[in-house]
Amino acid sequence: MTNDQPFVDLRKYDQSWFDRGRPSWYVLLWWFVQAIAFPLTPQPLNILRCALLRLFGARIGKGVLIRPTARFTYPWKVTIGNYSWIGDNVVLYSLDQIHIGEHCVISQKSYLCTGTHDLQDPAFGLKTASITIENGAWVAADCFVAPGVQIAANAVIGARSSVFSNMPSGQVCWGSPCRPKTARLKLDPSTTP
Repeated sequence: MTNDQPFVDLRKYDQSWFDRGRPSWYVLLWWFVQAIAFPLTPQPLNILRCALLRLFGARIGKGVLIRPTARFTYPWKVTIGNYSWIGDNVVLYSLDQIHIGEHCVISQKSYLCTGTHDLQDPAFGLKTASITIENGAWVAADCFVAPGVQIAANAVIGARSSVFSNMPSGQVCWGSPCRPKTARLKLDPSTTP
């Protein structure tokens, strides 16, 4: 270990300006409900998980499927469109708004992160930015989506990708950092067996 001086002084960290969107007691109540209710609800009781999220301010469309191990930091900052799926161990770190469109899939162990820190700030200041995932997009297993990212309609993000910039519509993208690789072909339902 070297004796170099740190670039940051974490004693100066201050997030008193940050608005969680609800009072502290409400946040704690949500964390308690999520810690107990979500993991204990059997898989078929998806309707109960959606109801709990709505009760705490999430805007959840019809036909949404949410696995019991999914985690929502602040559900009142989350919108999920009709018929979308949220997989096992997905984390929606919703310090800022997370918008997920209709017919989207967020696969297991993916992490949607709306918060980071200012690398140039000696006090390591908190920075937040919203995430938008448009209709028909698929974020495959174990992906990281950074603050401020927009994944356009019908894009596919390959497994274990790290998404630090916007991804275009109708493209299959993968890598770390994630990059568009090829067009996603739309299947003609009349030719499907």
